Amino acid sequence: MPIRDIRDAERLRKINQALISRVERSMDQQGNAFSLFQTAINLENQVRSRTEELRATLRRLEVSNIDLAVAKESAERANVSKTRFLAAASHDILQPLNAAHLSVSALAEIQTTEEGRKLVRQVERSLNTMEDLLHTLLDISKLDAGVVETSINDVPLEPLFSSLKSDFQPLATQKGLKLKFLSTNAVVRSDRTLLRRIVQNIVSNAIRYTRNGGVLVGARRRGEMIRIEVADTGCGIPEDQREAIFEEFHRCAGSADADISGGGLGLGLSIVRRMTTALNHPITLSSVVGRGTVFHLDIPVAETVFTFADTASTEPERPRGYGLFGTKVLLVEDDPDVLDAMTALLERWQCTVRTAASTAETLRALGDTAWIPDIVIADQHLEGGDLGSVTVSSVRQYLNRDVPALIITGDASEDVTLTARTAGVELMRKPLKPAQLRALLAHLLA
Repeated sequence: MPIRDIRDAERLRKINQALISRVERSMDQQGNAFSLFQTAINLENQVRSRTEELRATLRRLEVSNIDLAVAKESAERANVSKTRFLAAASHDILQPLNAAHLSVSALAEIQTTEEGRKLVRQVERSLNTMEDLLHTLLDISKLDAGVVETSINDVPLEPLFSSLKSDFQPLATQKGLKLKFLSTNAVVRSDRTLLRRIVQNIVSNAIRYTRNGGVLVGARRRGEMIRIEVADTGCGIPEDQREAIFEEFHRCAGSADADISGGGLGLGLSIVRRMTTALNHPITLSSVVGRGTVFHLDIPVAETVFTFADTASTEPERPRGYGLFGTKVLLVEDDPDVLDAMTALLERWQCTVRTAASTAETLRALGDTAWIPDIVIADQHLEGGDLGSVTVSSVRQYLNRDVPALIITGDASEDVTLTARTAGVELMRKPLKPAQLRALLAHLLA
């Protein structure tokens, strides 16, 4: 074979080899591109699948949120309805409870034997327990429903402490305990009524669980806060019960030093926790089992400066005497049981009583102008929507004189308080405490 042909053949072989290599590289690139294309398709499918799953999850979450909102609204409506029901039920229950208190008081005055007086005291304790439980359940219901409106004002602690000392000193003395409230000129920003209930419940709890020693209540400044401390020498609270004590119906049973013979319901500290939360007053405690407990309540300090001279000027005038002999009482009450019990009690106090069940009957009872009442006692809510405050106003207008008057009601709303204050009428809540009623009547007549 000629050399030229050999060279041409070699050149063609190299060209062919180069073409084959190029084709192979091209095929490899196409294969990689196809693989990438397939990968991209797979990733796109996965993204689309995950997106659909996410959309489905979001749709389910949206439905769940709607259901949750509906359930929350339903629960809130149920809470408000429960509060309204309890408020209405408590008013109905207070009527017979009020009659029972008055009847027992009248019964106590005619007892001539120690056995009879002992039975009367047992009935009174049972009635007081029922009353406390009813009011406490209503308070819890209102706090849980969020319908309690707070009124934040400057509250001097010294008058509050003095009032609580007066309330609890007889109980502490009966148990042989020392009860001391340290004098203070501190003034705090709080709701006067709720703050008193908080401290009252803590002190009551301290006395109940203290058998020996006593209870000390004081206040001290901590920066922009005033800390009220209630210390006792009672049974103490174990570490594992310090949150549980704020739950309903929890009592630190099992301690040999705990004196719960007074019938504690285990609701006092539950009310305290709810009220402190509503007022944003942090409450903490420290305790040593067998040695006692200290509750700490932190309240914002007020700018007002309290002077002890204020105590005398704000203290109500004390009754000059309790003699009600011959007092003419116009009693307006539509409940027959309460009417009978109240009449019996007033007559035991040597009062002359005329009764009526409505404003119209009251004015008819005054037809004999020779008989002018010394005082009017009227239930606020009478039959047919009639109101005791209207009755009092009608009596005063009829007689053309501001006859002393007392409105009695189981309605705990502020509207009734405002109505009585506007009319210049004293107000007492049911069930009545006969001793308090007698003292107030004497004060109004003095």
